[in-house]
Amino acid sequence: MVTVLVNKNNEEIKLLGHAGFNIKGKDIVCSAISSIVITTVNGILMFDKDNIKYQENDNEFIIKVKKNNEITSNLIANMLNLLKELESDYPNNIKIKEEIR
Repeated sequence: MVTVLVNKNNEEIKLLGHAGFNIKGKDIVCSAISSIVITTVNGILMFDKDNIKYQENDNEFIIKVKKNNEITSNLIANMLNLLKELESDYPNNIKIKEEIR
């Protein structure tokens, strides 16, 4: 299962794990998550390369918002809405947890 941890106070989003819908390379849920997240990151970076910082490891992707403006905020909100829609369709493969610290 992919767990999406959203920490609104320090504006950090972590995606951990693998969806497990199918084997790696044939997993449509992981593919959808990757497409949503990478498209969002690329869109934000198009406007200002200093708005976010991201880090990718084997089963972990972390996005840190460094400059929050209307464009970044809207693109992140859109990304989270798309991930929530995916969560409603595939509840055994993606879980979103919002943390307020």
